This record gives sequence, C-alpha cells and structure tokens, in this order.
Amino acid sequence: MGEKIVLPAGAPERVELEAGGWTVVARSFGAKLDADRIDHARLSALVSRAAGPVRELDAGDVDAVLRLDAVTADDYPGSIATQHEPLDRSTAMPSDSRRAFGAFATDGPLVAMTYVDVDGAAAETGFTVVHPGARRQGLGVAVKAASVLQLVADGVARFRTGGSLENTGILRANDALGYVRDEEWVTLERR
Repeated sequence: MGEKIVLPAGAPERVELEAGGWTVVARSFGAKLDADRIDHARLSALVSRAAGPVRELDAGDVDAVLRLDAVTADDYPGSIATQHEPLDRSTAMPSDSRRAFGAFATDGPLVAMTYVDVDGAAAETGFTVVHPGARRQGLGVAVKAASVLQLVADGVARFRTGGSLENTGILRANDALGYVRDEEWVTLERR
C-alpha cells in the first residue's frame, strides 16, 4: 500500500498529482443540516418506524455498544478519510459533548447506533452503524433522526455529517433526514 493524500475533489493540485501517477482510491463527502430546515414530523415518523425502542444511550449501554462496534468493525467503506477507530470503554462512554443514540431489537440487543460530537450549537456525526443482520430496516435513519430531534430540542442549530460516497445506505439516510451534501473529498494513493 502506498502513500495517501486526502484533498477536496476540486483541488487544483489533484490534476498534477493524477498526472504524476497518483490514483483516486476513495471518495467521501460532507453534508449539512440546519435546524430551521428540519421537518420534525417526518423525522419523528422515521424514528417510530423502528420495530424496537430507539433512545439516547447512557453509561449502562457501554457493553452493548462495544459488542455492536466489534461486530461492525470492518463495515466502514472508503479509506483514511472515513476510517473508524474501534471503541474502547472510554470512547464508548456517552457524555454531554459526545452523545449517542441507539435502536434495539424487539428481543433486546442493540442493533444500530450513532455517535454525535456536540460543541455548543454545532453537532457533527462521528459514525452511524447497523448490525449486519438488521440492515435495510430503516434503523440507521431512525437513530440519526432521533439524534437530530433530541439535539435540536437541546439547542443545537447546525449539524454536519459525512462518510464514504460508496456507502449508499448512509447517503439514503442523510437524504431522508434533509442533509445537503456540500463538499466532496478524494483520497489519492501513490502506488
């Protein structure tokens, strides 16, 4: 594996790098959502479609979070721009500045989660993941919608998210919530 660089997709130096033998190996995006553009009824409906409970996670959920994180550790497409560092007890612990929301199966286990870093009136999604056996049921959308609704109620006005452009599930989830993609990045590798 060669050296890698992450650049905005439209960066002028990209042309020179590609001409010099660098290759695009991954694409990623950033997206925004402003609180005044949120359709609260729609987001509430997305949360209510989950078969089991969807709620904010707390210290009592850390073991379940670590189990789900371990099961999904290899599920992050893309490259260095979208890598996920495996959680440990400390990084799995929700706090006032690192909020977490989860969806549970009707028989109890945590099957989807999203972590959001909050700084005053701004919030940025760290990651969202769904258990392989529970995908395509709207759970990623449900946990992201729950996070947005709760954080807006707590005073957050601006949301950011991002990820790999290869991850069609998260792209659909973000579209359903009203996020607008406003940046694209490329990861270039010199082989």
